[in-house]
Amino acid sequence: MTAQPHAAPSQASPHARAFPYKLVATDLDGTLLRSDDTVSQRTRDALAAATAAGAAHIVVTGRAVPWTRHILDDLGYDGLAVCGQGAQVYHAGEHRLLTSVTLDRQLAGLALSKLEAEVGPLAIAASRDGLDGDVLVGPGYRVQEGPLPYLPYEDPADLWSAPLNKVYIQHPTLDDDALAGVARQAVGSLVDVVMAGPGVVEILPLGLSKATGLSLAARRLGVKASETIAFGDMPNDIPMFAWAEHGVAMANAHDQLKAVAHEITASNDADGIAVVLEHLLAPR
Repeated sequence: MTAQPHAAPSQASPHARAFPYKLVATDLDGTLLRSDDTVSQRTRDALAAATAAGAAHIVVTGRAVPWTRHILDDLGYDGLAVCGQGAQVYHAGEHRLLTSVTLDRQLAGLALSKLEAEVGPLAIAASRDGLDGDVLVGPGYRVQEGPLPYLPYEDPADLWSAPLNKVYIQHPTLDDDALAGVARQAVGSLVDVVMAGPGVVEILPLGLSKATGLSLAARRLGVKASETIAFGDMPNDIPMFAWAEHGVAMANAHDQLKAVAHEITASNDADGIAVVLEHLLAPR
């Protein structure tokens, strides 16, 4: 599954179908990764065939680089990745951050104050900027089980002591969709708000989305939106689908994403990415 943005096409049979896209953009959690955080051999093979046919593969994830790098390394992925909901363009092969957008901490603090005035106290976490930026987790914030590292904090001042990519919010009674909706109404003029997964509602710099980072990465590769197919599963993938020529939602995707998708494939656990790519690569 090594990403080769400029890989030469393999020798094709006279009846082979030309792969119609120059860029394959895949979300990570719930899309490329199965429920056990692995990538199936079938999906690896399908992506390898797409890159052999001349396409680039870019991972586009809400995870910041420190929570993404180990997965890319394990996959032998050496191309570009878009991390942190579009805030970071990362060169996996060189372990180098090419671009990074940070959250205005004064605006973020104001947004949290206004939102808490509407809904009451929130549980808060935050992702610090940089290749080795820590994720800070405050009192009451429910962290998903797994190997991803984080640092607990007690003093609210610690949250704002270094540049941040984003802030995570949770509410004791509001579900994710309700919290995201209220937050957009209350503070949408100050920050962007996205729902990126179960228990994951995020505050981002205004105007930032996966489409922002993907467009920057695509420009570096000389690829256009009209040459891109994108795969995803959550509402934070909606801007990426709007940017790409063709958006494919997984069977396990959120209803909001399915509503704007051009196509719905099998689930992440049933190799949904491979199903689509194999069809596109199949001989006539």
